[in-house]
Amino acid sequence: MGKKSRNERETPVKETFEPLPLESKAPATVVLLLNSPEEDILIKACEAIQTFAEKGDENKVSLLGLGALAPLCQLITHNNKLVRRNAFMALGIMATNGDVRTALKKLDAIPSIIEKLSLEDDTVVHEFATLCLASLSEDFLCKAQIFDNKGLPTLIQLLSSSDPDVKKNSLETISNLDYKSRLVVHELGGIPPLLQLLNSEFPVIQHLALKTLQHVTTDRDANKTFRDKQGFEKLMGILNNVNFSDLHAEALHVLANCLSDSESVQLIHKSGGLTKLMEFVLTPSVPEIRSGVIKCITRVAQSSESCKVLHEQDVETVLVELLSLENTGVITSACQAVAALSFHVNSKERFRELGCISVLVQLLSRESLALREAATQALSNLTHNSASDAFEVYEEGGDKLLVQQLYQSCPKIVANSAATLCNMAEHEIIRCSILSHGAIQALLEPLKSTVTQVLVNTAHCLAVLASDEEARAELVRVGGLQLLVDLLRSHSKEVLHSACLAVNVCASDEPTAVEMCKFGALEILQEINQSKTRRNSFSELAVNSLLNSNLSFKYSLTSSLASTDIITGGFYDAGKARPGQRMLTLEELSKQPVNQRRAIIFVNKATVLPEETVDVPEETQNKPSESDGRVRGERKTPKATVDVLEETQSKPSESESRIKGDRKTPKKKKEEEQKDYGHMKKKEEKQKDNVQPESPVEKPGGMMEDVSLQILIKIAKEYIFPLNDEKEQCEALARLVSEAMGGSVEMEKMHGFSWILHLSELKIQLQSNVIPIGFIKKGIYYHRALLFKSLADCIGLSCTLVRGDYNRAWNEVLLFSRNSSNKLHSSQPCRYIVDLMHQPGNLFPVNSPAAVQYQTI
Repeated sequence: MGKKSRNERETPVKETFEPLPLESKAPATVVLLLNSPEEDILIKACEAIQTFAEKGDENKVSLLGLGALAPLCQLITHNNKLVRRNAFMALGIMATNGDVRTALKKLDAIPSIIEKLSLEDDTVVHEFATLCLASLSEDFLCKAQIFDNKGLPTLIQLLSSSDPDVKKNSLETISNLDYKSRLVVHELGGIPPLLQLLNSEFPVIQHLALKTLQHVTTDRDANKTFRDKQGFEKLMGILNNVNFSDLHAEALHVLANCLSDSESVQLIHKSGGLTKLMEFVLTPSVPEIRSGVIKCITRVAQSSESCKVLHEQDVETVLVELLSLENTGVITSACQAVAALSFHVNSKERFRELGCISVLVQLLSRESLALREAATQALSNLTHNSASDAFEVYEEGGDKLLVQQLYQSCPKIVANSAATLCNMAEHEIIRCSILSHGAIQALLEPLKSTVTQVLVNTAHCLAVLASDEEARAELVRVGGLQLLVDLLRSHSKEVLHSACLAVNVCASDEPTAVEMCKFGALEILQEINQSKTRRNSFSELAVNSLLNSNLSFKYSLTSSLASTDIITGGFYDAGKARPGQRMLTLEELSKQPVNQRRAIIFVNKATVLPEETVDVPEETQNKPSESDGRVRGERKTPKATVDVLEETQSKPSESESRIKGDRKTPKKKKEEEQKDYGHMKKKEEKQKDNVQPESPVEKPGGMMEDVSLQILIKIAKEYIFPLNDEKEQCEALARLVSEAMGGSVEMEKMHGFSWILHLSELKIQLQSNVIPIGFIKKGIYYHRALLFKSLADCIGLSCTLVRGDYNRAWNEVLLFSRNSSNKLHSSQPCRYIVDLMHQPGNLFPVNSPAAVQYQTI
């Protein structure tokens, strides 16, 4: 017989046995004969069932209904070799039907089939047993059962069988197994026989061998074995043979897998494989082959050395031309190759010269999700660390299209788009354009994603966009801060780092920082920083940023403010925070009912002070006199200052006059101090009708205007700020603070200083736990230290604020010591504690006995 052509040899041809003449009997009768004790009858019955089953699926289902399957499964283990062979033949034919496969799975026949397959030397048994396994391997549970019952080693051995049908069925079974099973193939020595099967005269076997290699070579170790066994030479032989054009697509898939490591790339490069790949790209062919070639180029581009070779062959020009084709699959593959090559600087520049970005931006409007995913990935890589490419995307209108991609359902499109926008938003002009297209609103949905890369890229993008003040305001307005704070609870290290970075940027202004604190950002970050596994530099940076933009929380948590922490309007002292306690905003505190806890001291610098409130002589404003303009030694505050203070305290502001106007002072103040808080509250409630508080809708009690504080600020600016020496400024400011809060008090008489009663009265009459600091006329250490820090920050006098125990607080200043001729005595400044309570204006060197006494006793 002459040699047949390749197309005429699609499937192996197998001789069939002539069935014994039992066709005249009904199928039901034949099935009954399967239970016969006589071996001759069993042999003939199995033959008859095989013949009947071969005629179509209806006959197979009919036999299944007649109960032929169970006895056949028993007969494959029969002692008679011929019975076993015929039973396997009948079972193999029937197993090609779906209903029969389902029933066969329930009978748990796989262990018996594999056992007989490994013991038998009969080629016919091998053929039909592997046919059974090939059919069953399409089922998920059967895949695992074949692997668990040691079926894979036997199947690999049968790849070297002399029978083509056995090879085909074994290949099909191995190819159908799951990923875990296929990875073991190379460990069991399966790669050499698979490569040998590439030389088969049957195309179906060659296709199955390539399909199996495509699965197996996804493993790095399998790649090495493939390379060592001259697998590349085999593949290149197929690719160079025009008669094997039907195998080229699958061969390219295998080649793409093997090009994932540098050694394989070098090997194919030395053998001229890269040149051959370029020829494939340039030669018009079916889309599947072109896609396969481009996929190989993408894998090769992972190596910087290979990128240089591809660049020398001007692969960029070819890829840009492919982007203009009609076939979506080829364009998608080309985009992926562009993305891979974009990490190479020379290729990135070449793509820019060829106008690649313009084409990629146009692809963002295509319907294919896979294409847009690849296009956004290419744009992300091209714009990374490239201002030129970022501006080109912007000029092509890509920023608007990328913002629209954020609404897509495909996670990779969203992640790539966010990354690209992040790269572009580093430039202010582009950032403004991105924001004008509604980027902040578009980022809200991605912030709810469960995909790690989407969350990471979205948070990064938000961090860059939030450097714009209007973007932060919009983020607050649309409710994005809550979503961002929620990301801090993520157990993903990458997501947590990105979220911390975004929080750090958003916390650059006080309103946004306060808003994030409302959602518990500070507490979450504190918990993170206490964890050994979750703590990181980003979380620490985020906490510092939140506290630096919210000095009220910082002082409450850390009990200290540095000289660089400038108190502005809205600061309040709520006392030292307890561990695990949620920090409350001023608005939340002002809404609480009056209680017996420590009063919250509010520094309200927002009051507009009328010009006529303080009458300051013109000559004093411009040039301080020797007697009043400077304060030395034990001299008191300038007379004009004292007069203003006295006038301020004797003529209260409108807000304070309503408190003091009709209030009756007790005759015995000391006795009143001894009365408990509840009794005093009842007493004040009786006078409630005489007090007309401001409308709580307009301003809560303690958040009213603080005219007294504004007067003190004006005095400090106009009388103390002009002083030339910081030491004199410090002493004068200390005396001003002391006089504003009840004057100096000797240590021995502190118990008679009725500051507690005074603050309690203010709380009751303001009907608020929040008290403006200017309303306090009897203050002790922590009141005076806060007022000193507030006034010092207004005139640029550098000082700290430190909270101690037992209502203590103090200020540290850094001063240069001078000699009697007012010259610097030392080049190194010294730290001093400022006395505001007992001898106002005295400066104690830090750690001196006097300083320690002031801080503790």
